[in-house]
Amino acid sequence: MSSQQENVQQENDPNRSMPEGQPEGFGPEAEGADDVHARLAELEELAEQRRDQLLRAQAELENQRRRFERELESTHKYAIERFAAELLNVCDSLEMGLEAARKADDASSIIEGTELTLKAFHKTFEKFGIEPVDPTGERFDPERHQAMTTQESGEHPPNTVLLTMQKGYLLQGRVLRPAMVIVSRPPAGSIDTSA
Repeated sequence: MSSQQENVQQENDPNRSMPEGQPEGFGPEAEGADDVHARLAELEELAEQRRDQLLRAQAELENQRRRFERELESTHKYAIERFAAELLNVCDSLEMGLEAARKADDASSIIEGTELTLKAFHKTFEKFGIEPVDPTGERFDPERHQAMTTQESGEHPPNTVLLTMQKGYLLQGRVLRPAMVIVSRPPAGSIDTSA
């Protein structure tokens, strides 16, 4: 066996002892282990920092969720507060009108008081996006109107609102109450060409 082959065999021998004069833990292998330990310590510290950040973020998220729930509950609870406050003025007006009507000799003051009260109602409705719907003469819309009955009509096209029995109301463009209406239908014996 050549000396070169003997050297390679000795280097690969797991039972080989360290060269004399070099204690364990030193040398090229030990330096690599120290680097690994240092890197591991860095990563553990970084992991701990990230864990702390995550816990703080979760706590903040939970606090925000609770705040949002309280605000939402408060909003639901007091959503009509402004509207109710406005209606108090209308209620006061009705009470004053009723008191005046009890003392009045003629109906003109009662009519005038009622008109003023109705005007106050309309102003309050307008302020809060409530608008009346009186669809008389319009095409029947089942989304906004409630047909109470139909009536034959030769003067109006079929499915036309002939009469509004009770106004409907929209709240911010959405149906609050549908209008109750009477809808036209073609006279008996005629052919419906509206379809």
